[in-house]
Amino acid sequence: MLDFIEMHECKMDAKGRILLPASLKKQLIAASPEGFVLKRSVMNQCLDLYTLPEWKKELKRINKLNRFKKRHDIFIRRFLSGAKRIEPDATGRINIAKDLLVFSELTKNVVIAPLLDRLEIWDKNLYEKSINDPDIDIGELTEEVMGGLEFDETEEDFS
Repeated sequence: MLDFIEMHECKMDAKGRILLPASLKKQLIAASPEGFVLKRSVMNQCLDLYTLPEWKKELKRINKLNRFKKRHDIFIRRFLSGAKRIEPDATGRINIAKDLLVFSELTKNVVIAPLLDRLEIWDKNLYEKSINDPDIDIGELTEEVMGGLEFDETEEDFS
């Protein structure tokens, strides 16, 4: 599994192209020389950027769903909606398709934020609203999500 760490602030040009920072471009190309998949997020008004190997893992999980269950079928359709295979151009820019621009409301100022095995591409203002949501107490959320977990550090490779 990839572990993306850094958040990057970028600019998008009038044609919907985002120039990837050199450090991110290098990490992405090393992880997925054959390209990436860009799609609508199902949880937020942003875009998810997957390396091709991570996308294939995601599809394996989704392929286990029963297509004869209507809710599964609806989920699959929504999850795959707008998915596009992309590659950076020679200068390290990625082109965001018009339908994805409309969905994510990306403007000139863009944030590329890590979400462990993928990256999220946000409009900067929407990203700031999301991480600074006054209705979410991060202390309470941390306790709820992480408080009941038993950590066995012998199972993990922390090198």
